Amino acid sequence: MKSVAHLLCRGLVPAAFCLVAMTSTAFASTFDVTDGCASDEISEVSRLYIDERLVATFQLDPRHAERTVTIETPVGRLNHSYALCGEITIRLPTGKAETHEVSGEGVLHAPDGHHLVALGAKNFTEFYLDDPDDPDVVEHHPGRSSLCAAPTS
Repeated sequence: MKSVAHLLCRGLVPAAFCLVAMTSTAFASTFDVTDGCASDEISEVSRLYIDERLVATFQLDPRHAERTVTIETPVGRLNHSYALCGEITIRLPTGKAETHEVSGEGVLHAPDGHHLVALGAKNFTEFYLDDPDDPDVVEHHPGRSSLCAAPTS
């Protein structure tokens, strides 16, 4: 069965509409991601990539300590790669500010309908997504994400 867009594009509508209709990505469903500041954080800027595509940027500080975004997933895919990249500035007990570059990556297994949280661990050496209600949804790969690597040129 041919799509409605395909049938319309056989001469009934302008060509520009047909090009957009035939090449746009259809989205099947969604999942949520929440990122929040830890008690010792001064600020955080982090980026979430799904399937190597930037889908969200979180800008947090004590006045805006948490943010939740809804991510749409393309039709026909159950599993998705993810990467979290960012900079977290904390206040040390001495009062001095210290900034850490954080990153992590993994695979999301059928995340649609789930609520994931961004977490940092091990003195900001790990940054990853987790589903507290279903640990099988997120597969975390230890180490830094190559997607977050700073340009060298």
